[in-house]
Amino acid sequence: MTDLSKLTPGLKGQAEIRVGEEQTAPRVGSGRVHVLATPVMINTMEAAALDAIENLLPSGHQSLGTHLEVGHYAATPVGMTLRATAEVTTIEGRNVTFRVEAFDDKERVGDGTHTRVVVNVDRFDARIQKKLKGEP
Repeated sequence: MTDLSKLTPGLKGQAEIRVGEEQTAPRVGSGRVHVLATPVMINTMEAAALDAIENLLPSGHQSLGTHLEVGHYAATPVGMTLRATAEVTTIEGRNVTFRVEAFDDKERVGDGTHTRVVVNVDRFDARIQKKLKGEP
């Protein structure tokens, strides 16, 4: 059994980016308007969740995103900063759920929930190698 006793509700993380042309919807293929792309906002939310827990995981373990339920409510133009926050709300076995939010320089632009699962990296990699080889 993996010891996740260091993970507790209330742990917080954050991540931030300055929005450049490379983070716009046309550049990532999610639209035509030159504003922050939703997938980039989501990636920043995931980075905030990583910031909250990754340094507390046992050696040889990491977390992988498994579920996102988010809304993207306002546009963020190129040049503004996007800051995402994540707070652990529940821990069930190896699954960790977060409340995530994203803010630009003017307002909250998105929020939702995000779940990650903690995995043993060696075991996970072994399963991936089997999959690549076509093994069951």
